[in-house]
Amino acid sequence: MATRESVQLSTLENGLRIISESTSTLETASVGVWVNTGSRHETKNNNGISHLLEHMAFKGTTTRTARNIAEEIENVGGHLNAYTSKEQTAYYAKVLRHDLPLATEILSDILENPTFSEDELAKEKEVVIQEMGQTRDTPDEIIFDQFQELAYPDQPIGRPILGTAKNVRAFSPKSLSEYMANQYTPDRMVVSAAGNLKHEDLVDLTANFFQKRDPAPDRDLDQAEYVGGFVQEQRDLDQMHIVLGFDGLAYEDEDYYALQVFSVLFGGGMSSRLFQKIREEKGLAYSVYSFATSYADGGLFGIYAGTSQEATAELVETICHELKEVTKHITNTETSRACAQLKSGLLMSLESTSSRCGQLARQVLLFGRPLSHEEIIKKIDAVDSKQLMQVIQKILSRGCPTMTTLGPKTDSDQFSQFQASLQI
Repeated sequence: MATRESVQLSTLENGLRIISESTSTLETASVGVWVNTGSRHETKNNNGISHLLEHMAFKGTTTRTARNIAEEIENVGGHLNAYTSKEQTAYYAKVLRHDLPLATEILSDILENPTFSEDELAKEKEVVIQEMGQTRDTPDEIIFDQFQELAYPDQPIGRPILGTAKNVRAFSPKSLSEYMANQYTPDRMVVSAAGNLKHEDLVDLTANFFQKRDPAPDRDLDQAEYVGGFVQEQRDLDQMHIVLGFDGLAYEDEDYYALQVFSVLFGGGMSSRLFQKIREEKGLAYSVYSFATSYADGGLFGIYAGTSQEATAELVETICHELKEVTKHITNTETSRACAQLKSGLLMSLESTSSRCGQLARQVLLFGRPLSHEEIIKKIDAVDSKQLMQVIQKILSRGCPTMTTLGPKTDSDQFSQFQASLQI
């Protein structure tokens, strides 16, 4: 495990933060740029622009073509990738340790000198629209977009990351450039690296390569306002896909770690209550799990399951029963096992330089500083059975639940029955 001293954080004069974790025994290093912008920073009219911008980053700069970018990183055996989430966009590379300067320079080039050519933009728009089609054809993916929209209706945080085909087709090189200039400012960006590297070298590289951007004025973020409700989409499918959920917790909530532990205990593995009851004991579903998603100012706790049309009512009833039971009694053995699972997941992820540099960057964007492994483990270890029962009672009492179903038609009163079963 890396020591606290191996993690270093620096800030350039323009506000760009640089964080790294050095591990001298490795032969690789990962480096990336995390930007504090995502789909929740968009409007209804430009929903999807963050994701399209991420796609366009690799499509050419003033000094490199799209092919040049791909070949330069792969010539040294490295790889580039990127992703867009509700609150952040990331661009990152993994290379052999001696090639860290090249990776850092390429990342700076795609973020500081993009060309957004009309031809490349036209092609990438079609790629994104194909991605939308693929998502719509994947029931256990699209149902989560529906769940999110129902939980946060008519709000940026409730809209899909991919946006709409209408929006994507309307974006121009100018709209991409303006959005990037407004959002990709140094005060909203973190350069993060992990692996065999020296922090001072990374700071020098970053100062040399990232030069064009100035800090921007503070922006107000629309507060996430959970609503909830019920929506049913009928499709000719063999399975009924169901997501049940509730208003959750923000990252900085005092019960954040308790809810993470509870989610593992309730539906996070083969020993969890949901898996044992629904799959092992009753055979009602092949796939069933719970999740706890957090944001800067809110979150969601939910359960996903896929089942047959005939078993839907019994499955929902069983989930409700297990939710009520878990508010009454949780054993110390269950709690210890869930804490161990959460800790092992954390520590195993640290063996990947890509995972580690991403974790560090997100911590700096969220909390302004890195969290040590010891600090996180201490918070997980402090969770006890009593706190777990209290946190799920709090979650279940936070207003209207959210229920989305996708598949064969079911009883229209199912949501009312769901509410009544939970006595909400």
